Amino acid sequence: MSLSTLPLFEDPPPELAARLGPRLRKLADDGIYIGTSSWKYEGWVGQIYTREKYITRGRFSRKRFETECIEEYAATFPIVCGDFSFYQFPSEAYWQRLFTMAGPPLLHAFKVPEDITVKRFPRHDRYGAKAGLENDAFLNAELFAEAFVRPLEPYRSRVAALIFEFGGFAREAFDDGKPFVDRLNDFLGALPRGFRYSVEIRNAELLAPEYFSCLRSHGAAHVFNAWTRMPELGAQMAMEDAYTADFTVTRALLRKGRNYEEAVAKFSPYLHAQDPNPGARQALRGLIERSKRQRQMAFLFVNNRLEGNAPESIAAIVED
Repeated sequence: MSLSTLPLFEDPPPELAARLGPRLRKLADDGIYIGTSSWKYEGWVGQIYTREKYITRGRFSRKRFETECIEEYAATFPIVCGDFSFYQFPSEAYWQRLFTMAGPPLLHAFKVPEDITVKRFPRHDRYGAKAGLENDAFLNAELFAEAFVRPLEPYRSRVAALIFEFGGFAREAFDDGKPFVDRLNDFLGALPRGFRYSVEIRNAELLAPEYFSCLRSHGAAHVFNAWTRMPELGAQMAMEDAYTADFTVTRALLRKGRNYEEAVAKFSPYLHAQDPNPGARQALRGLIERSKRQRQMAFLFVNNRLEGNAPESIAAIVED
């Protein structure tokens, strides 16, 4: 290739990325890390991603985009939440590729595989023969340590937090909250040290002193989460007991009362924020200010399904 065919300058970032990047880096300098849930969204092309970077043989290459876009993501956002790990135990080779492609200073949070956090597998086709069965690996600390933590250990400095997401438990799963908290207490007590652990629950009735005390005794954070049947973010953040660690984790996922499938149908392909949620935005601003006052690290993640486009939602939160 001749020198005349090489670009003289790097393509400038899209306008939204150019605005957001400096603000988010400044917040990160104060220990406030704001990012999105996952990152492979073509709807963000022209906002966060530059289309020209993913052109192959004159056409947009989805494969190239999904493989490489995290590098461009990292130019704007200081952190990302990896939802992919909820569905599998990633291999050592996968971790190596991911952390090589998205070099420092990008931090990651990861959802722990559902094989650890699902008590009974849902009756869904993707679970095959396991659908509807009790999960023998539920809260198995040895499996978690060997299959998830050990391969991730070489990249520990790049991992902001690990998230144990528990889907809504059916009434018959536990007679009341105490059996769950007892098992969670044993599990957290057996975990390898060195990572920040956080717990996300989807049963509002579990937001009780016993649950918060369990997390606090192990230095694990309650994940403030906006979800269909959970109290609004602001209501959770008003619970002083809910601050159970020296860091916070927040996931702004859905508007209360709207389920995941409805949000996907309404917002895909996530081109723009369509349904502003002033309450969630204000709650997140409040948590940012609290973390600054307390000088505590905070990891905040916004999902496309909250308003329709996570980057625009984040811009509204940090620019107002």
